Amino acid sequence: MTGPLRPAFHEGQVLAAADLSATVDYALGQAVRHARHLHEWGIAEGLGLLTEPRTDPLTNARYVAVSVSPGIAVDGTGREVVLTDPVVLRESDFEEVNGADRPTDEPYPVFLTAADREPARAPGPLSCTGGATRTRVEESYQILFGRLGDERLVDEQRPPATGAPPADPPARWLVLLGYVRWANGHFSGVETTARGVGVRGVGVRADTVSAHSGSLTLRTGPSAQEGKPALVLSGGDQPSLVFGLYQGSGTVAPLMTVAANGNLAIEGSFSGRMPAGSTLVTSGTATDGMLLPLPSGITPEQIADGQVVIHVQLSPRTPPPATDSTLVSTVEAAVDGDRRVRCRTRLYDPVAAPGEVVERPGAVDFLVVATVAATNGGG
Repeated sequence: MTGPLRPAFHEGQVLAAADLSATVDYALGQAVRHARHLHEWGIAEGLGLLTEPRTDPLTNARYVAVSVSPGIAVDGTGREVVLTDPVVLRESDFEEVNGADRPTDEPYPVFLTAADREPARAPGPLSCTGGATRTRVEESYQILFGRLGDERLVDEQRPPATGAPPADPPARWLVLLGYVRWANGHFSGVETTARGVGVRGVGVRADTVSAHSGSLTLRTGPSAQEGKPALVLSGGDQPSLVFGLYQGSGTVAPLMTVAANGNLAIEGSFSGRMPAGSTLVTSGTATDGMLLPLPSGITPEQIADGQVVIHVQLSPRTPPPATDSTLVSTVEAAVDGDRRVRCRTRLYDPVAAPGEVVERPGAVDFLVVATVAATNGGG
């Protein structure tokens, strides 16, 4: 198999139609190979499903008109699919595919695919030969409604072989735009994700991403929005890695910072798996019947699995006596296997009549220590 053929010209050459077409084909082949192999296919801009409230004049029922916003997608063959204007989805097209289905709340997928068409009006002068040969091709599109479950077809598509030329006509490649809901003969709403399959955006394949300015920012949207997360890698005299949230000014307020010397600074609390040999502690006061809390980061599952050992120390609190002659003693201060406190206090006043012994719920100061035993391997 030969590689791509690049057109070459010389003085005095008679240019045939095939020569000019080869020039276009060569540039197109470069573009689709770049899109196939350096990027992940998906939506690059726009192409959202938009709704506008409507009222059925016959039934007064509320429904929505659905349209696709202008935008660009790149499919898995490397073909660009461009919508320059909004496109209104037709209910008749939906009914043609899914009209026989029983009523359901499940959303139906909507797809975009590339298509070539004859231009509505051919530009330029007619051919001198008087023939009807076309001189332009409109790189157009089709919007298709799928049946329930057809969204799984998106992940089953396979890209062309390496170096394969652009398909003519375009190969059908489904780009998921979202989902529509259907009720009482009209669209009732839209979704971006259903049954675990969501709208897919374009991506990039790279082992290295570099920045000219010395600072590289990774964020979740095309623009900086207040309250949205960002990851900033900075070079210069004080290199750092910062994770934080955008402020209204467009700057990133740090939540976690890793300095060049490895120091870690965090604004919130830290939790996670305890390393071997470590200890966590919590303390406080509990009354009879209360469940003792675990140190932050420790779960009951870790205790049940034997990963963590719990040690509890209780110190009974002596309540103030009702009278100077009242005797107070703690008769029980313990914790059961569920970490529930059992604390009873006995009060007796030998001077007062009739001199009864009274037991009441008590309170304890507690210390809970969670430890992870060190292993021979140190981990």
